[in-house]
Formats: sequence, structure tokens, C-alpha cells
Amino acid sequence: MWNFNDIKKLEYQGKYSYFVEFDDGLSATLDFSWLLERGPVFHELKDENLFSQARIEGGTISWPNGADIAPETLYERCRQAGSDDTMQRA
Repeated sequence: MWNFNDIKKLEYQGKYSYFVEFDDGLSATLDFSWLLERGPVFHELKDENLFSQARIEGGTISWPNGADIAPETLYERCRQAGSDDTMQRA
């Protein structure tokens, strides 16, 4: 459950992926390619140079063109990715 956690670490992994870590230790490498068809502000992120310029702002990820993602969405995706990793290792 997301408790207003902030992202504390963000590392570009190449293509459309970032390693994301929250202040409670939850972390995962996430593929953000699903965003690219979500509207005009996200279409601009198809430019990998622009996509690679994400930064932490207000506890979440934002890009220079004004695109950002709700931190609770990212938290849930990290949580799901962690569950998927656990299932794959079992």
C-alpha cells in the first residue's frame, strides 16, 4: 500500500526503462513504454533523448516537457514487479 512514499533514487537503464527506488526501500526496474501512447505529452517521450532526461520532482518522476506520473501508480508498478520477480525465482 502506498503511504505517500517519495521516490528517492532514479537511474536510467536504457531504452524506456528506469530503476526506481522509494523511500521505504521498495524498488524495481520498470519499463515505461506503456506510457508512450497515453496522450500528446507522453508521445514526445518516444524521443529517447528526451525520455532519458527524467528527474525526481515532488517525490515522483517528471520530464522536461512537463510529463509526470502519479507516484502511487509507480509504487503499485514497483510492487507488482517485485511480486513477479519473486514468482519467477520460486
